Amino acid sequence: MASLNPLTSNLDQRKAKHLLRRATFNFSKNQLDSFIGTTALNAVNTLFTPTTNTLAEPYDPLPADAPDGFWTSATALPNSFDNQPRKRAIVTGWWWYNAMNETSLKHKLSFFLHTCFTVAKDDGAGAATYYYDYLRLLDFYAFGSIKTLAKKMTLDNAMLEYLDNTRNNKNNPNENYAREFFELFTILEGEQIGAGNYTNYTETDIQQAAKVLSGYKKQEDRSIIDAETGLPTGYINEELHDTDNKTFSAAFGGATITGRETPTDILDELSDFVDMVFSQEETAKAYCRKLYRYFVKSNWDEEVETDIITPLAQELISNDYNIEPVVKTLLCSQHFYDADDTDASDEIIGSIIKNPMQHLSEMCAMFNVTYPDPNTDTLNFYNTFFYRFIHNAYFSYAGMGFFSPEEVAGYPAYYQEPLYDRNWFSSNTIIGRYRLVESFIAGENTISNGDTYALLDTVKFVEDNIANASDPVLLVTEIADLLYPEAIDEDRTNYFKSFLVEEGFPDYYWTGTWNNYLSSNDNVTVKIRLDALITAMVNAAEFQLM
Repeated sequence: MASLNPLTSNLDQRKAKHLLRRATFNFSKNQLDSFIGTTALNAVNTLFTPTTNTLAEPYDPLPADAPDGFWTSATALPNSFDNQPRKRAIVTGWWWYNAMNETSLKHKLSFFLHTCFTVAKDDGAGAATYYYDYLRLLDFYAFGSIKTLAKKMTLDNAMLEYLDNTRNNKNNPNENYAREFFELFTILEGEQIGAGNYTNYTETDIQQAAKVLSGYKKQEDRSIIDAETGLPTGYINEELHDTDNKTFSAAFGGATITGRETPTDILDELSDFVDMVFSQEETAKAYCRKLYRYFVKSNWDEEVETDIITPLAQELISNDYNIEPVVKTLLCSQHFYDADDTDASDEIIGSIIKNPMQHLSEMCAMFNVTYPDPNTDTLNFYNTFFYRFIHNAYFSYAGMGFFSPEEVAGYPAYYQEPLYDRNWFSSNTIIGRYRLVESFIAGENTISNGDTYALLDTVKFVEDNIANASDPVLLVTEIADLLYPEAIDEDRTNYFKSFLVEEGFPDYYWTGTWNNYLSSNDNVTVKIRLDALITAMVNAAEFQLM
């Protein structure tokens, strides 16, 4: 039976790998070793330890003769800077670098919140600086209240522009944000039971919500700072706000929200509206289903709905939508580690296909891929490595618009049935995935040509991380235990071993080759074989899963 009861046994390697993959982007052998033998609760508590970003803000190293530098803190208007698409990519490079330099749930939950309150950076979100503020808002509430975030997001400048709410006025209503607030960001539709009636809300509710949300405006110069977050925010033009009372449908008990007239009181009106939506159990369930799909598995049965989703929703409500206790309950549970039953057909470990960011991040962390330091080599990190290679080549070919999904609904992996996470892997996206490791090993962009300024040293990885490198069977087994969710069988071991020892030759041929490298420091032969082995193991089906 599906159970949220806490896992009582200490984490072994298999369970520790599972937790680290699902909960972080920075998954290395050192981190894995530190989690093995501890309790799930202690491990998860560690992952909730507050962190400070390694990079305080992004840096644009171009133009070369007069770099825009730390343009996000400049006094000039954000849209006065040139090359906004590249700058938006730089902002996401700043975010990724910070995620890669901590072992924490913060960035994993920040990205989860992005899937809940989607703003696509390259599809109408405005200047890069506004997107920088949006990402910082997600980071700020990564361990906080989703309900409070829903209020703050309404005044986020990127969101105001992206879903047109900055153009929503009492005499010229725009329902885009109001519609998506219900349909995608909070309670979701439910089953359609009539014309304009989606069970959880109606078309009338969208119209009334648009009135509540009228008069909210983008603050171009970012001069208004929210007292709670310390982040730039939009403002309220009370002259353009609908001050009439707003009455909602029976889906919300016929609630009436009193119209207000001053900016301060209009914010109270927004709070009343958000409280009304978040008082519905279906809103809590919607978020818990999203959490389950994000952290556990894309599909589930009625038992999971009853024994996992529903109690998590109650916990979310009782904690005023604070996400931390709910995620702790889930990640410490027997169910998360698939330890609550003996049904081999519903395995959770290894059940999710990695998104391209997870694929990239695990590879960089586990293999200690070297790439430019943005503190000392800004041009090569931001422009050559991240913008040209990772953002424009890898993510593009791997099928992920990084922080820029094609639909307001977000990435299909998190909402589009029946494939869900299987949307990440197809004949169209396989080139990006498979050529990433080749590019890192070669030190050049084999995806779309050009430089990478990144390098994966397979020999150093094996020497630093594999205890029994001279034994080809143990070498393959130990690497597989690091890379894959589950242990591999003898057939797979022998297949991978063939990259080290040709068929028909005894294992000691590799042993002699490795020992010769250790004594002579001549790595030519071992590098050729290890490059082939690591390429095969990373591009194997097992590495696509987590």
